Amino acid sequence: MLNLPPIIIIHMAKEQSQIRERQHTNLREPRRYKVIIHNDDFTTMEFVVMILMQVFLKSEEDANALMLQVHHSDKAVVGIYSYDIAMSKTRKATNMAREKGYPLRLTVEPEVSD
Repeated sequence: MLNLPPIIIIHMAKEQSQIRERQHTNLREPRRYKVIIHNDDFTTMEFVVMILMQVFLKSEEDANALMLQVHHSDKAVVGIYSYDIAMSKTRKATNMAREKGYPLRLTVEPEVSD
């Protein structure tokens, strides 16, 4: 016969887990905001293109097309962003314009949802 040590069985108390019902919250996407650039008679077209490329990261082709749209239609949407980003880009572009003495005007408006 084999001499085997006795087997010890330890019964651990089962942890009782409670199942919670998931609460449904009405989460929705954060509101987005349009940055609109407005035409004026003093800000140069070249400066507008530079702002669109440096601040709004548009390609040269897109920046030129937007600049012409602003020139002919008095305004154009240059981007749609979260509120903080829209305000940050607007402030940066406005500050750059003021440093150069231009009255460039940009506004931020909520995007209308369908």
